[in-house]
Amino acid sequence: MTVSVASAALAGIDAALITVETRVCAGLGYLIVGLPGDAVKESLFRVESAISSVELTMPRQKILVCLAPAGVRKEGAVFDLPIALSVLAASGQLAPEQLDGYLFTGELSLAGKLRPVKGALSVAMEAHRNGYKRLVLPKENTAEAAMVSDLAVFGFDTLEQVIEFLTAPTLVKPEPMPDVNDRREDLLYAADFADVRGQTEVKRALEIMAAGGHNGLLVGPPGSGKTMLAARLPGIMPPLTLNEALETTRIYSVAGALDHSGLMTQRPFRAPHHTASDIALVGGGPVAMPGEISLAHHGVLFLDELPEFKRKVLEVLRQPLEERQVVISRASYTVTFPANFVLLAAMNPCPCGFHGHPNRKCTCTPQAIRLYRSKISGPLLDRIDLHVSVPPANLNEQATESSAAIRERVVAARNIQLERAGVCNALMNNKLLRTYCALGKTEQEVLNQAMVRHKLSARSYERILKIARTAADLSGSRQIGLAHLAEAISFRAIP
Repeated sequence: MTVSVASAALAGIDAALITVETRVCAGLGYLIVGLPGDAVKESLFRVESAISSVELTMPRQKILVCLAPAGVRKEGAVFDLPIALSVLAASGQLAPEQLDGYLFTGELSLAGKLRPVKGALSVAMEAHRNGYKRLVLPKENTAEAAMVSDLAVFGFDTLEQVIEFLTAPTLVKPEPMPDVNDRREDLLYAADFADVRGQTEVKRALEIMAAGGHNGLLVGPPGSGKTMLAARLPGIMPPLTLNEALETTRIYSVAGALDHSGLMTQRPFRAPHHTASDIALVGGGPVAMPGEISLAHHGVLFLDELPEFKRKVLEVLRQPLEERQVVISRASYTVTFPANFVLLAAMNPCPCGFHGHPNRKCTCTPQAIRLYRSKISGPLLDRIDLHVSVPPANLNEQATESSAAIRERVVAARNIQLERAGVCNALMNNKLLRTYCALGKTEQEVLNQAMVRHKLSARSYERILKIARTAADLSGSRQIGLAHLAEAISFRAIP
């Protein structure tokens, strides 16, 4: 007898429908076909122990499991639950019709407990897309899966509970769908600009980054507050929209980094160490997993001590910064991960850190300074919109605005951008740039002179216009004025 059960496998941040076909026939032994990974090949041993723990019987016959479509590689232990149920149905211990209309996913322990899986939200979305009305999965995954409308989500702790439910499904109510619109607008971030003394120009640069989605580089001596300022950037960015929150939640779920509390409500802040590899940054590996740039999607990727990163690692950022996604191609798979993030980097002006310091003497030679800065390529620097000089901290200055006050201006400016062009200023294409960043005669002459004087590239020209447009939005101006343009130009000169 052959029994088919619906399940799903991850492909990037998406899920693909997988049919688990099980046949119990004459002979002895276990066999799983359909390009199973090592964890999948071991499933029947976990399944045998789990079935024994609920006082049911593993058939002493040949068990053949086919995972279809056969040409798709299957990884992980997510097929434990559907394989167990299909084995029970194929051996007559469950009625096959009891499994109809369900999609199952979950890892089993030897004692029959259900362990959480990665990508439950993506699996739920795939189940809904394929017309399934009921999803059964581990209890810890129900909060995220229940966010999909028109899908009854049932979460359980053990295989025994799943079998009891299938026997009497009306006795268990599905997980209620959370109110995804009831999200806090006054999100509390641990770091607040009210704690920062002085640094007015740097705060202004971070405000522009948050409002327009621009990338930035902070250059200053040790102890000037670069890391402290960077940690406060997410707190002034606009709240995540529902679509942004769902997409971010899917990425973290696939990466296994979700705390199973449901929808993510804060923008991510990722700060990988400078020893991180290029694969850790962009993603990949034997099983396609999102890297740091995808985990920073709709948030901030902070690279502290930028010159200490390997040049090969930094160069992989160039394409994602332009395309806002990363395509990972390997011999066995090709996946696309979203990567729409704000890059914020920090570095010292020289190896000793005190070049240009008003009170400390720099001990570096000009050659050492050039070598230190040459670790960052010109093409990468060209993709960083704002280059900001961070002066030494002055403890005599007082803190000014809180993050909440700055955030109000940022949200107002971002709303202007979305109503005008549908995207933030950093994402405007050439057509939108020509339409909404037109300059007056005087402003155009000033920009042309700056291009010649600072030997700026065509990409820098576009970046200056976008920064000036954001500065104008923050001031509520419909036109880009000379002051907005001058400010944008000042942020393009490397400190």
